[in-house]
Amino acid sequence: MTAVTDAPDAALLGAAEIRGLAERLGIRPTKQWGQNFVVDGNTVRRIVRVSGVDADDVVVEVGPGLGSLTLALLPAVRRVVAVEVDPTLARALPETVAQHAPGLTDRLEVVPADALAVTALPGPPPTALVANLPYNVSVPVVLRMLERFPTLRTVLVMVQLEVAERLAAGPGSRTYGVPSVKAAWYSDVRLAGTVPRSVFWPVPNVDSGLVALTRREPPVTTATREEVFAVVDAAFAQRRKTLRAALSGWAGSPARAEAALVAAGIDPRTRGEQLDVAAFARVAAAREPS
Repeated sequence: MTAVTDAPDAALLGAAEIRGLAERLGIRPTKQWGQNFVVDGNTVRRIVRVSGVDADDVVVEVGPGLGSLTLALLPAVRRVVAVEVDPTLARALPETVAQHAPGLTDRLEVVPADALAVTALPGPPPTALVANLPYNVSVPVVLRMLERFPTLRTVLVMVQLEVAERLAAGPGSRTYGVPSVKAAWYSDVRLAGTVPRSVFWPVPNVDSGLVALTRREPPVTTATREEVFAVVDAAFAQRRKTLRAALSGWAGSPARAEAALVAAGIDPRTRGEQLDVAAFARVAAAREPS
């Protein structure tokens, strides 16, 4: 597959245009929907470049907002399915694309919906998720999309830097936790860069990070994903406790938790932040039936 560079028929939005468009639409960015719009063309070009998408990709963009990233994506990919919860923004996006990229309107489809409630997408199966995600729902959206759409091969999202670091953290790291393990169930995860707060309007009080996920097969286990995730949730609900204690409720008693851990080859005195996703899968598979 051959990467496609930004086409000249897509004029990106600048800061003045974004503010003007928001004013015309009567849009005031809300904390409820975590709206911070990217006003820097170089940043959206960088996101597209780092994502690695090309002319064969069908991209899901969650939270396209006023269209900054959408306009950068359209020249580079086969199709963009933009999922937008704000009905005003969802209605306005096709018009914005028609004005700034008139030759690319047929590559865009807008789905006016909450990404966390979406169960199907129109058209060909999506192959990539590329998005500037609202801070308040970023982890649930990433995990939900990976679960619901197994055809997603790659993900490149811009999120709060702390969240990006948490998603990409490995066992033993102070930021390693539930998001790290659950993301690792689906994919290899890495921090792909940082983004200064100055590229947004309104300017948030934190910096952002780019996190890249590449789909791979989950660990081989007889346990289901739901069973593994239940162990993960229990292990990190009480981080300072040993797994023998933290998993006692999940297993039915401290003794049963210890038995499952020993059967999985794990010292019961270990803490959850020391286990990788494969180890959690072994523990889930080792629990004795009630």
